[in-house]
Amino acid sequence: MPHHALAHETDWIGWRRAARAHVLAGTDPADLSWSVGGSGDPLPDAAGGFAVPRALLDLAALAFQAREPERFGLLYTLVWRAHRGEPVPADPGDPDTRIARLWAFAARADAHRMRTHLRFATVDSPEGPRRLGWYAPDHFVLEPNARLLARRFPDARLTIVTPDGTAHDGPEGLRFAPGLHDPGDDETLLAWWDALGAASLATGHEGGGLPEAESLDEAPRPPDRPPLGPVVLPATQTSGSAALAREAHGCERCALHGPATQTVFGEGPAGARLMFVGEQPGDQEDTIGRPFVGPAGQLLDTAMEEAGIDRRRVFIANAVKHFKFEPRGRRRIHQSPSPEEIAICRFWLDAERASVNPALLVLLGASAGRAVLGRPVAVTRERGRPFALPDGGRAFLTVHPSYLLRQPDDASYAREYDAFVRDLRAVRALAESAAG
Repeated sequence: MPHHALAHETDWIGWRRAARAHVLAGTDPADLSWSVGGSGDPLPDAAGGFAVPRALLDLAALAFQAREPERFGLLYTLVWRAHRGEPVPADPGDPDTRIARLWAFAARADAHRMRTHLRFATVDSPEGPRRLGWYAPDHFVLEPNARLLARRFPDARLTIVTPDGTAHDGPEGLRFAPGLHDPGDDETLLAWWDALGAASLATGHEGGGLPEAESLDEAPRPPDRPPLGPVVLPATQTSGSAALAREAHGCERCALHGPATQTVFGEGPAGARLMFVGEQPGDQEDTIGRPFVGPAGQLLDTAMEEAGIDRRRVFIANAVKHFKFEPRGRRRIHQSPSPEEIAICRFWLDAERASVNPALLVLLGASAGRAVLGRPVAVTRERGRPFALPDGGRAFLTVHPSYLLRQPDDASYAREYDAFVRDLRAVRALAESAAG
């Protein structure tokens, strides 16, 4: 049985070269094994070339980043089948395609999560001040993310450290070197930097050739916003909320699960004192599986920062966990959930609240208000003040950030944005008074 050994987990160029040679040589997927490191067999001599659908190449590049040992063989199977004329990945019901898409969704979500949570500290280097960051990704997303960030911020001089490796953007270009298993705290990471030195990182390799990460239509966000301070290790979900998210993955309590891509559960750190509740996932949230990552989420990030609220320290969820939409050509147009759908999904929202136990619920819009208060709400009349809840909790009602995006002109947007930030400052004051 032929065996191919890749140089490292993200050896995309090596995998493509081996896949091409074995497809042309007629190697059946069942007869080919893969590994990372060690020694493998020589590649077969195979002349000629072939083309695969662009959609398959894009899917494979994303799925290749998943932390799944079987990905090399499954992706080779898809390429081998496409070469034989089978309609992959055009058939979404195909088992191999479905698995590859799940891996791709997971990697894409993790890439976005990394860019959301990654923060930097300023350190000295031979080239001058440098941004040193730390993140522990779930998947192998360092290389494509580093390429995106290096292009977006060409003057920032970034060094991103992960357990899988380190990306170092220096005068010689972007290089990849060994990482750090777990710094434990910021001081340990900074001491590692001082001991290692930029010169050692500059001798790393150029990466495995993975394409730059997708921007996901993110708004430009410089690496020093919020202001640079100590490196903050990424917060994680509470064990209870993580278990609930796994349980909700296969929810079929209402018909919305059918056309939606996936359940989009809430996320946030253990011990969050603030819990924001929106309406439902949008198109981008449905695609990558995280709440508030699209245009409304980016606007919420900006307003939170201006109000002095750190998004990494709050739990963010939606009243309804599946995207409700109307197909129009290739687009998916948002539809508001019905009162019945909100009531059915309250099971999950109540479970999230019980798991997080926040001091204050921030209700973004009418659907969130209905879900928590159990009645229709008039947002413009009732916003800006706290509500006492029957279970002893407190809630605060304001507009959904998508309301700001629908304003007809710049003056209306500026007025409503200022009012939204005032509401969020009141939220911060209420949370601080509860903590005191």
